[in-house]
Parts: sequence; C-alpha cells; structure tokens
Amino acid sequence: MNSPSHPCRSCGHAHLSPVLDLGSTPLANALLTQENLDRHEETFPLVLAFCEACALAQITESVPPQKLFSDYLYFSSFSDTMVAHAKSLATRLTRERSLGAASLVVEIASNDGYLLQHYAREGVPVLGIEPAANIARVAEAERGIPTLCAFFGRDLAERLAAEGRKADVVHANNVLAHVPDLNGFVQGVAAILKPSGVVVIEAPYAGDLVSGLEFDTIYHEHLFYFSLTALDRLFARHGLAIVDVEQVPIHGGSLRVFGARQSDSAPRSARVEALLAKEASVGLASYAFYRDFGDRVKRLQGTLSSLLGDLKAAGKRIAAYGASAKGSTLLNSSHIGSQVLDFVVDRSTHKQGRFTPGTHLRILPPEELLRSMPDYVLLLTWNFEAEILEQQAEYMKRGGRFIVPLPDVRVV
Repeated sequence: MNSPSHPCRSCGHAHLSPVLDLGSTPLANALLTQENLDRHEETFPLVLAFCEACALAQITESVPPQKLFSDYLYFSSFSDTMVAHAKSLATRLTRERSLGAASLVVEIASNDGYLLQHYAREGVPVLGIEPAANIARVAEAERGIPTLCAFFGRDLAERLAAEGRKADVVHANNVLAHVPDLNGFVQGVAAILKPSGVVVIEAPYAGDLVSGLEFDTIYHEHLFYFSLTALDRLFARHGLAIVDVEQVPIHGGSLRVFGARQSDSAPRSARVEALLAKEASVGLASYAFYRDFGDRVKRLQGTLSSLLGDLKAAGKRIAAYGASAKGSTLLNSSHIGSQVLDFVVDRSTHKQGRFTPGTHLRILPPEELLRSMPDYVLLLTWNFEAEILEQQAEYMKRGGRFIVPLPDVRVV
C-alpha cells in the first residue's frame, strides 16, 4: 500500500502513514430504489491512515457532506438501544447540572430528536441542529423538537452566540468523526458554550476499532477514528479542555468525553489521566499500534467468506440483518453479495423496499425471517447483538441461526 500524500485534517502534518486499504466502495448509506438499480454507482477509495504528529487515525478521501448527509436514511429512534442510551444520559445531566427552564441544551447532528426529546419532557429548552432535511422534519413534526436544518460549524455557531443562544450543554454524538473541517467544528463548539457549560461528545474509540477488528466502522462518513490522546490535542488547540472521560459499549466501544473552556474548567478527572497513560503505554498514539491491523482484517474476511461459501455450497439459505453503513463496508470490502445472500432485513421503514449499495440486496422487514426461514442470518449490525437476538427469539426457536462476524466469526 502506497503512503497517502494527503495532509492531516486536524494538525496539518504533511505525511500520513497507511494502515488499511478497503478498496473503492460506494457510499455506505446510499441505498438504491428499484428505479435506479441500473444506474452507475459512484465509488470512492476507502483507505485508513494515521498521523504520527497528532495521533489521529483518518481516511484519506473526503466526500462532500452535502452528498452524504442532505438526505439521510438513518433514524436513531429505530434502535431501542440508542433511545435508552440517550435517555439515561439526558436524565443524568439534567440532574447533575440542575438544568431547568432557563437552560439550553443543543445537540449537533440531532437526528430525529431521539436524545433531545428526553430533555424537552423535563421542561428543559432544546435546539437541534441537523443537516438532513428529511430527518429534521421528523424531529419537529413527530417530537416537537426545534431543529435548524444546517451543517454546524464556526459561522453558524457565531451567529447563534450573537443571538444569545449559548448552551449549558452541547451534545455531539457520533458526529465529530463526520466533519471535514474538524477545527472549525471545535471552534464552533467553543463559541456556543456558556462559560460554565459542558460539551459531551461520543465517538467510536480507535482502541476498540483496532483491538476488536471493527473495520466495518470505516466508511466515507467516518473521516476520523479518535483516541483520547488525539481528542485532547485537538481540544487544546481551540481553548477547550477534556475534564472527564468514560468508555461506553455503544457502537462496539465509544469514548464519551466531557469538555469545558480551559479558563473555567475543573481539573482533569483521574479517569482522563489514567486513560491517557494507558494509551501511551500500549502505543495507541503511535503508528506501531496500527501496523498489523490490515493483515488481521484480511484474515478475518477470509474466514467469514469461507464459512459463507461452505454453507452456500451445502445448500443453505442465508440472509442478512441490518441494512447499515457498517454492513455496507463489510459486504463490499469482503466481496460478499447476492451470490451468497438472498436478502437483508431492517426495522427501519425508511429503508424497507430499497436495495443495499454495491451489493443490491433487497431490504425487507424483519418479519421476512419467519416467513421464509433462511437457515442462517449474517448479523451486520453486530453492535446491537443482544437487542436483535432478543427480538428474533422465535426465529431462533424455529431453528434459525445467526452468524456474528466480529470480533471473531461465530455462529449462535
């Protein structure tokens, strides 16, 4: 693999070290309709690289955000796990920070209001910022969440601040990894944060990405893969300090960081110091930590492909669960498609009736598993394994089995 010539999007360092090349793939959430199945699908290189100057893992190709997010089909509320996760966090912060009618909670990339609805029910004023017009409409119409349909950045933040709309709490869940102008985004957060405010950011953790072989979390929307070290250096450049951190299991392992203005911030928690020290000790801030990741991924892909091929050769019928972005990466980069899989099911009514990018598998409701009873189901949304297996207890009772691809291929 040739060394990418792209500069680091965070610190500007001129050289990135290559980690993993997943080939040229279609956009992971660009689901197809019956009418456009025969049209040319755009594909883009998907290469993971590492900046040794600021310890940030990132992909080398930028796709314009308008192409990725202006019309989006991922609705967070279709995941019971996500809604419960959001409610727990909102309830906790409302209590800990004594939020009330005079407060303001802002969520960047607020999706369909899955998180802000919990603050609103407690009488806390909220503002969502969501670039996907179709999802912003749902947040307002179905959940009553005031939502700006816009991309967040420094300019929008300064306008909101000038209007007096500064936040006691700023949430940014699973969005920091998506923004090409990483520095402008963090500058914007600093601009709308009240002096005593807190920013709470969740992002998939690079340590879990590598240790758990979570290569399917790499797709064009996810430009960045953060360690605490990389986030700490990024925040510091823009007058923010990380004062606490938690490791949460959502999405296969994520960091939840709490940031505040440097001038007003509390001392770092022991958890921050401990995780920074751990990352230093295992080399997470160095290229050596990532060097063999690509070889390990290729071996796992080979194991999965062999299992599916053997089952198919034995006359078994195989479907997939979850028309997800991570599923798109796994299928397209592993060259697993309709020659092996019959269809895919998904709970989202917004996805049903469409087709998966690249592999062109028809997306059906989960009830199809009981109707047609495939022998095996490849669980593409393995990060919600417990929730999905519970929902599909009847399918399993009738003899159906799930194939969980990560972190090790296993049949349950």
